[in-house]
Amino acid sequence: MRRLKELWRRRAAPSRKARRSKKFSQFARFRLTGVGAVISACTAIAIALAAGTTWYVASGKWTENVHQARTALVQFSADAGLRLREVYVTGRVNADQDALRSALGATVGMPMVEIDPLSARSRIEVLSWVRRAVVERHLPDKLYIHLTERVPLALWQRAGKFVVVDRLGEVVPDALPEDFASLLLIVGDDAPLHAAKLMAVFRQDPALARRIAAAVRIGGRRWNLRFDNGIDVRMPEEGLIEAWRRLAAFERSKGLLAREISALDLRIPDRLVVRPAKGAPTLVADDEKST
Repeated sequence: MRRLKELWRRRAAPSRKARRSKKFSQFARFRLTGVGAVISACTAIAIALAAGTTWYVASGKWTENVHQARTALVQFSADAGLRLREVYVTGRVNADQDALRSALGATVGMPMVEIDPLSARSRIEVLSWVRRAVVERHLPDKLYIHLTERVPLALWQRAGKFVVVDRLGEVVPDALPEDFASLLLIVGDDAPLHAAKLMAVFRQDPALARRIAAAVRIGGRRWNLRFDNGIDVRMPEEGLIEAWRRLAAFERSKGLLAREISALDLRIPDRLVVRPAKGAPTLVADDEKST
């Protein structure tokens, strides 16, 4: 019986390992409870801060304080000498000064930090004569504006009216045709798109080009040139630059444009067709034998 009691006590009494495990479980539960309390407290604080911030923004205090801080910063910078004193503009030829000044939106004496170069550039590039603009602040007191203007190329006759077109074939809205009467007159629906290429050909002999009164686009394929004395020169669809060089060579050696003729035809590469004035018979000659 005694042995049975001792055996029972051994089984009933917890081992040292079991006691340690029990103590660890109690400690873990305490730690988890503590962490949970901390998390709950942090969550409550975050909710309170969020609610306070929402109220602060909704009440308008945030905007008011930001505005006050910005105003103070602007005033501080101005008092420190960051005020606009000089404006330098380069590249202006045809752009209107008053329109440019209005688009810039900056006046002498205003704080430099209030000038937004990107916004100013966007407003300036809306002006009809301006292709591109660069606006730079040079602290403490200078503003630099560089303009790339549209280059007037020709007067385009359409629907009985004249408009100025630039090198890209685009109409310059505010350009007055009477101010550019010396430009070449071009005619034809697609003439502005091909005028720059024609002008590049003319640079082979600028003196001869100055005698051209008008260039007429024919069928969207080629040009007829009307000279100042009324002679029409029919240029080919292909080999335009070669035909122009031939015409220049004939003029230098034979003085064709001074003769009594009404038209020249250069559409045939190895032939020069001359139409005399006053209904005389048409003459056809080889390039080497023309007189």
